[in-house]
Amino acid sequence: MERHNLKYINIHALRHASATLLINEGVHAKIISQRLGHSDISTTMNFYGHAIVEADKIATETR
Repeated sequence: MERHNLKYINIHALRHASATLLINEGVHAKIISQRLGHSDISTTMNFYGHAIVEADKIATETR
């Protein structure tokens, strides 16, 4: 990390970043839920629902 001047990111932040990036790329919430190991899509929606709403808003404005 020092050699490449990268910021330290703990595993939970990395997991959150990954899920948010997938949402912003338009990956279906069910797929993201499975990747995160959530047994129910509602768990994913409770944690990342705000990001899905924001991604939809951005998509509406740019298309």
